[in-house]
Amino acid sequence: MRVDDYEAGREASAPIEMLEQYFAAHGWPHERTGEEEIAATVQGSWTQYELRAVWREDDAVLQFLALPDIRVGTDKRAAVYETIGLINEQLWIGHFELWAASGLVLYRYATLLGQDSDGETGLTMEQAETMVDAAIDECERFYPVFQFILWGDKSPAEAIASALIETQGEA
Repeated sequence: MRVDDYEAGREASAPIEMLEQYFAAHGWPHERTGEEEIAATVQGSWTQYELRAVWREDDAVLQFLALPDIRVGTDKRAAVYETIGLINEQLWIGHFELWAASGLVLYRYATLLGQDSDGETGLTMEQAETMVDAAIDECERFYPVFQFILWGDKSPAEAIASALIETQGEA
């Protein structure tokens, strides 16, 4: 991110505009899909993520979604639902879901945004960065768990244990 862009974004602005500034500053492909919605793509360590944000002005809620490239067939859905339950127990903010209609796994995070003294609701660059980073970090952390379920035929507990081994020292 360029310093000028960061400094310009220190003040709160409309949530979708702020996310647009954030995506542009990182050079991520993005597009406004409506007045209150934006989508971007970013390459992670494991896969490419589709990032989506939807602003609900009436409720002052910004919903943020990160969609890793994970589709679950009907034969693996029970295991993935169990896995999502175990993963969500470990999360402080946001949660994973499996959309039944499409079989897509996604990470969802929503935040209530307060109003300033002028009655305007805004998002700061720091809030945008925290939200986006948290979504990508959680997807990166748990992507291997889903792969162990889908391709490695591991149980949910085995998949989590295998994927979340913390390394000690340096190789």
